[in-house]
Amino acid sequence: MLLTYGSAQGRWVLAAAVGGSAIASIDATAVNIALPAIGHEFGAGMEDLQWVVTSYTLTLAGLLLVAGALGDRYGRRRVFSIGIVWFAVASLLCAVAWNTESLIAARALQGVGAALLTPGSLAILEAVFVPADRGRAIGSWSGLTGVASAIGPFLGGWLIQAASWRLIFAINLPIAAAVVWAAHRHIPESRDPEATGRVDVTGGVLVTLGLVGVTYGLIQSVGWLALIVGLVLMTAFVLWERHTPSPVLPLHLFRSTQFTATNLVTFVVYGALGGALFLLPLQLQEVSGYTPVQAGLSLLPITIIMLLLSARSGALAARIGPRPQMTAGPILVGIGLGLFTRIGSGGDYLTEVLPAVLVLGLGLSVTVAPLTATVLAAVPSRHAGVASAVNNDVARAAALIAVAVLPAAAGLTSAAYLDAALFTDGFHTAAMICAVLCVLAGLLAAVTIRNCASQPAYPPHCRLDAPVPPVTTASASTSED
Repeated sequence: MLLTYGSAQGRWVLAAAVGGSAIASIDATAVNIALPAIGHEFGAGMEDLQWVVTSYTLTLAGLLLVAGALGDRYGRRRVFSIGIVWFAVASLLCAVAWNTESLIAARALQGVGAALLTPGSLAILEAVFVPADRGRAIGSWSGLTGVASAIGPFLGGWLIQAASWRLIFAINLPIAAAVVWAAHRHIPESRDPEATGRVDVTGGVLVTLGLVGVTYGLIQSVGWLALIVGLVLMTAFVLWERHTPSPVLPLHLFRSTQFTATNLVTFVVYGALGGALFLLPLQLQEVSGYTPVQAGLSLLPITIIMLLLSARSGALAARIGPRPQMTAGPILVGIGLGLFTRIGSGGDYLTEVLPAVLVLGLGLSVTVAPLTATVLAAVPSRHAGVASAVNNDVARAAALIAVAVLPAAAGLTSAAYLDAALFTDGFHTAAMICAVLCVLAGLLAAVTIRNCASQPAYPPHCRLDAPVPPVTTASASTSED
């Protein structure tokens, strides 16, 4: 029996879905703020800090599509609950990590749990609520998850400053216990009756191992062999997806120029964001003297601006088509990232940080809604779920690669974050690289994105879980539809 939004059970289902999504969002946004503290405790270099972030994103990005298929086939509540428990156990391992290597391994396990729970948190709402209430339920889910993403950096900064970075992982345990209890008691099981055949586990393994090889090759200075192996595995993944009867990534979607172009814009913009916002907390804390709490609060205006303007941006794009905003938005994002070059050793918030943050928030508000809706409108409606999932994974993979590549491209060596002058020079170089990439993404949208005769309404719940704090972005759904 389907549930209504106002029913007691419906509220419990929404709370469980939000709780599951929130622990992943809070954790992802808090970790960047914790990087300086982790680095100092373990004596970690830049490469180690890169792996703390990328090990999580690797397994999450590699397994996300497979996890969505597992939920459709074997039960969304079951896979969601397994993901919550897995994430909690991995969080405990992160909290008790005794060196950098153990933390990196535990973060990789955390990414597996996040991959299992992320698609289920939204798919459950789609499956259990009556059609008339699904939009409201998903809108509430998106808004509350966005609030969690915004709270993450502040909460993480407060925990680090008050006690230890380890608490940003330990705090997941009671939340996870409450979510598992609520899921068991109140979420009805659901499956996709049309999900037949074998789940494409081979494709998931190939893409995950391929990403591992590519990432290792890009981060490690002597990782050329790993890079070659990773590229071979990624090629094998594409060939496998072309011939397997139930691919985890339907390549035929990329026959749409609109779909391909939008994902290219997504890749560039979110790659630039992921790279720049990986380095920003290090710049603010190690060079500008910010406390973890101050660093966590520094990007809060971005979330506020997006909450105020995203719906209006979507409504405007529905009237005029996506191309103007998908052109102007990334260029504004690029200008905002370019303004990061004004952040120096003083790091005055009102004159150096806030102007960049305001322009960046405006650019994201202009970009996100039309980008999401263009991805969904570029494919038949029956493929909307997987199209959103692909766009989500593209954003995550872009951030993963950017975090791996950008420090070296900007000349940031292993111990650079301990040298204020050296790090500032590298950070400014990285910010300009990211700014130029976003401007190029806007120009790419101008020549590739077309305005359809009739644009769909832009749903307020479309968002991508941000790879970095605390940006609320396009849709976090996966192949559940």
